[in-house]
Amino acid sequence: MTSKKPSSHIDREKRTLELMLRIYCRAHHGTGQQLCADCHQLLQSACIRLTKCPFGSSKPACGKCPHNCHAPTERSKIRTVMTFAGPRMLWRHPLLAMLHLWDSRRCAHDVGRKSPS
Repeated sequence: MTSKKPSSHIDREKRTLELMLRIYCRAHHGTGQQLCADCHQLLQSACIRLTKCPFGSSKPACGKCPHNCHAPTERSKIRTVMTFAGPRMLWRHPLLAMLHLWDSRRCAHDVGRKSPS
């Protein structure tokens, strides 16, 4: 992953997940700024799945999505990472944390719904 500014919703989700994994890995695996092999694998797999999400940039938060892209064990790992790193994101990356919380409030039934104009 690069450190450039995210250009879309999906890119921002990838960046948020990467930062959450760094916080989790540093605390649990003592790796410093680098991700351990397991966390790196989880990030790569999640990024591929985000890229291939059938909802595209209008996707809901993965936890509220009706289409389960991740295997149950991978979903459990991501949930553990987010539970640990989520509160810490508010201090380390407040803007991304707030945007992630905002995105997570979007319901799955809102996906594809057109706004009244």
